[in-house]
Amino acid sequence: MYRILIVEDDAALGGGIARVLADRGYTPALAEDLTDIMPRFRAFDPQLVILDLSLPYHNGYHWCRRLREVSDVPILFLSSSADSLNQVTAMDLGADDFVAKPLDAELLAARVQALLRRTYAYRRAADVADCAGVPLDLSAGVLRAEAGPVTLTRNELRILQALLERRGRVVRRDDLMTALWATDCYVDENTLTVNVGRLRKKLEAAGLPGLVETVKGEGYCIR
Repeated sequence: MYRILIVEDDAALGGGIARVLADRGYTPALAEDLTDIMPRFRAFDPQLVILDLSLPYHNGYHWCRRLREVSDVPILFLSSSADSLNQVTAMDLGADDFVAKPLDAELLAARVQALLRRTYAYRRAADVADCAGVPLDLSAGVLRAEAGPVTLTRNELRILQALLERRGRVVRRDDLMTALWATDCYVDENTLTVNVGRLRKKLEAAGLPGLVETVKGEGYCIR
């Protein structure tokens, strides 16, 4: 269920990579607008980015820098220029792995699996929180409900974490907005309300209806 964003200007190649990943149980998505991949990155909130080095408008180095300004998500570079200088430059900018073109599908899938395992599978027990009896995987941002996994966006996860950390107490709206401002996007009152509403729907899907209560004029709480 890991979400993987593919940033590739060759539509056929990007689609092929997506099919390979989907066949192995991942959730891939393509960044369609290569003039600015950041809105797609924020909306999809991936757990791994596959990033081509040679892209129109801005190259992979540029987007690697931008991603590292806001996230520590693992980045796997693709390039037909697989010389040591390109690989070293990519790693210096914060990339985690580098695969040369032409691609071998099995090799790419193995490198993706290994990178995800290194990043997420060996996490500590502290990375799993109890959410009213439902395990909350903090690393993946997933509620492990009996009916199936429920994936949270980064903002939904931050809100839920803040409420769980102060379980039984009211968390003011201003405090929640401050927690969300720690991300790369501006959050106003309406954005917070929308995110709380979406979180409630996902909690209901995980078998936790009514978990987040509104305290009028103050904020929210989990009893």
